[in-house]
Amino acid sequence: MVDEYKMEDVDDMDEEFLDRDMDGSESEVDVYDYLNSTMADTSSAQARKGKDIQGIPWERLTITREKYRQTRLEQYKNYENIPRSGDGSAKECKVTKKGGSYYEFKHNARSVKSTILHFQLRNLVWATSKHDIYLMSHFSVMHWSSLTCKMSEVLNVSGHVAPCEKHPGSLLEGFTQTQVSTLAVKDNLLVAGGFQGELICKHLDRPGVSFCSRTTYDDNAITNAIEIYSSPSGAVHFIASNNDGGVRDFDMESFQLSKHFHFPWPVNHASLSPDGKLLIIVGDNPNGILVDSKTGKTIMSLCGHLDYSFASGWHPDGVTFATGNQDKTCRIWDARYLSKSVAVLKGNLGAIRSIRYSSDGQFMGMAEPADFVHVYDVKNGYEKEQEIDFFGEVSGMCFSPDTESLFIGVWDRTYGSLMEYNRCRNYAYLDSFT
Repeated sequence: MVDEYKMEDVDDMDEEFLDRDMDGSESEVDVYDYLNSTMADTSSAQARKGKDIQGIPWERLTITREKYRQTRLEQYKNYENIPRSGDGSAKECKVTKKGGSYYEFKHNARSVKSTILHFQLRNLVWATSKHDIYLMSHFSVMHWSSLTCKMSEVLNVSGHVAPCEKHPGSLLEGFTQTQVSTLAVKDNLLVAGGFQGELICKHLDRPGVSFCSRTTYDDNAITNAIEIYSSPSGAVHFIASNNDGGVRDFDMESFQLSKHFHFPWPVNHASLSPDGKLLIIVGDNPNGILVDSKTGKTIMSLCGHLDYSFASGWHPDGVTFATGNQDKTCRIWDARYLSKSVAVLKGNLGAIRSIRYSSDGQFMGMAEPADFVHVYDVKNGYEKEQEIDFFGEVSGMCFSPDTESLFIGVWDRTYGSLMEYNRCRNYAYLDSFT
């Protein structure tokens, strides 16, 4: 991934709307006040009555939602490391049927400001239950309760952060003003990765920070991704993917580095198979690699993508997995037949920055950099999808562990929020009680 991480090229809804006249009757100051003072959330009941789920006042604008959507599709600039990679991948893509209805809109929380620091890294939203969501908001890791609709700060890295526990190898001096590039939260463990190779580990059921480490003092040190998992023995580990080409496995029982593999290019994401035997490695190379998780030795190259990859994920069956790329595609692979991908799924306007499977294996979520999250029906061969359509950069996307909820973080100065969707269930048998 690129070292330059400013978000200057990202489009903001407020800037685009403020450039337009609103009925010609109000000044830009009035419009700005209106947009920024109206921070009301949107409920499912309001959405069913026609309110925009993000609270965008289309009736006050001189452009319709449909026209603005078309403009975004035509003008959004997808970042490519290899020119025209998105054009070259189109001919392979599977034609999917849209109109799936797997998750229905429940709530849009405008008070939750989910932010991004690096435009290529979008794994900053995590759910530990259908009521507990963790996300980055500027220099803070925040907890949002969808049950109480209240937010609380879990970790603030704007000042000095140091571990309150003593473990061999932990940097007791800690860090100052950490710029968090990536995040992972699972069960009671939170791990934040920084632009200078920082790793900050916090147990959610303990006060303070448990462990601090720096993966590398290399100039090219950005922590690109973190994955938390449990070993067959039950020990909690996490895998850190780094711009120095390193993939490091930390044992959180002993707080020690247990494995360190090195690859010839920056690693943007790594995913461990459910049985713990295989690792997907993707990064600043069009080809990904499937490696032995114990030795780091290559089992097979994953050929087909045309640009750099930033996302990967295993299906719970441990047989199929997915990779997401800046060529605007997600490729589905079968670990038994790796000569080519079994399906190619295409985004609408940009790179595939995040991939998540639901824990029951029924669905796969695929996030573009902005405006679209796609939910595919996996058990029916990715033939049909639900396309969730909104406006704004995607900071992260995740299913709750029980699959009942889907959360999407939206980064935008005015319309930034956390969107919540609930899984659609057929409860027709309950009609007899009403």
